[in-house]
Amino acid sequence: MKPVAGAERVRVWLADSTVRAEGGPPTPVEVWGLSLAERLCRALRAAGVSEAQIATGTSRPPVRPDSPVLVFRTDYVFDERLIRALLEKSLASSDARSLALVDPATPATIVAVVTTGSQIEALLPCLTAPVSVGSVQREHLSCRVPADLVPAYSSALRKYDPPYLLRVCANSLTQVENRMFRASYKGITDVVTKWVWPLPARAVTRLLARAHVSPNIVTGLSWILVGVATWLFVQGQFGPGLVCAWLMTFLDTVDGKLARVTCTSSRMGHVLDHGLDLVHPPFWYLAWALGLAGSFSPALIWYDPVVAIIIGGYILGRLLEGLFLLAFHLEIHSWRPIDSFFRTITARRNPNLILLTLGLLVGRPDLGFWLVAVWTVCSLGFHTLRLGQACILRWRGRPIQTWQEAGTPA
Repeated sequence: MKPVAGAERVRVWLADSTVRAEGGPPTPVEVWGLSLAERLCRALRAAGVSEAQIATGTSRPPVRPDSPVLVFRTDYVFDERLIRALLEKSLASSDARSLALVDPATPATIVAVVTTGSQIEALLPCLTAPVSVGSVQREHLSCRVPADLVPAYSSALRKYDPPYLLRVCANSLTQVENRMFRASYKGITDVVTKWVWPLPARAVTRLLARAHVSPNIVTGLSWILVGVATWLFVQGQFGPGLVCAWLMTFLDTVDGKLARVTCTSSRMGHVLDHGLDLVHPPFWYLAWALGLAGSFSPALIWYDPVVAIIIGGYILGRLLEGLFLLAFHLEIHSWRPIDSFFRTITARRNPNLILLTLGLLVGRPDLGFWLVAVWTVCSLGFHTLRLGQACILRWRGRPIQTWQEAGTPA
């Protein structure tokens, strides 16, 4: 995500709120390998707040009376969308009252405040001690819950997912991490990523987060596996090649989730990850064809109709998706429920790998390749039809928008 415009002008203070086990002493708690204060700092820096503008603990540098100030409790985990929304409110607010974000589970608990330098001292007790909203003069506060600030539909992850605000204690750590992992998952994706990988991916992501492994290292390993799988396919070693290919698709799921839950998403990581996803499938298909042929033949690219259909169909399919996005500012898979369903099985890498694997299991790697070609034509026809239908509806004056914005969970 892009930084919030003007975020470098906002002063942020992280109010120390001790995490305790039920009835026990103060307990240091890490969520996905990060302290709660460090997690907030990373999210704030990603949103555009400079390190110099963030104060923690009891250190509060002087602030001008009219400067925007944002205060967070550090015993909560905030959805990144909430943090960005609060920053935007602090920059755009013309209301004389301060804005207080309250915990919807316990509405009397204030967890963040958007205010100014002139009012900060009066409001700090609300965040550093168990002071209820009722004890603060209500005429000075405008209370909001997460749903008031952030829409439930996430266009970035293509799903209906209300923003989370999670109270952290030693006894709730697993539930908190599981909720955050679910939030990091795309709502519209292929059948393997959606239903097969979540449980093992969560376990591996938790292990990597605890070990402080960078998501870019995982992405780098994916690049290596792409190369190894391609070489094995060319050699006709389809079984070992598929093992590497499936392992790569698994790590492709893990790296994005690891980046989101540890607040380590970066522009370089985004380019490496999505660039790899976009480029490598045609090379796998060509390598498989070369492995079937038993020798390298450049003419195979131009004269074998199956290869032409698979690679050409992949490119045309991507162009169709881009055209739909350009014309309607909406991904084609997000338009209607049938489009979201078809995304789970359309002729993309993972569904095609299923077909190649099935062909190999019956001793016919050539049959799997033919099935990929047939399914590519079917998928291309479906998406072409849907693009045409959308154009007709737009011509008739009908809006083209995602079905999930109506508030129906995916």
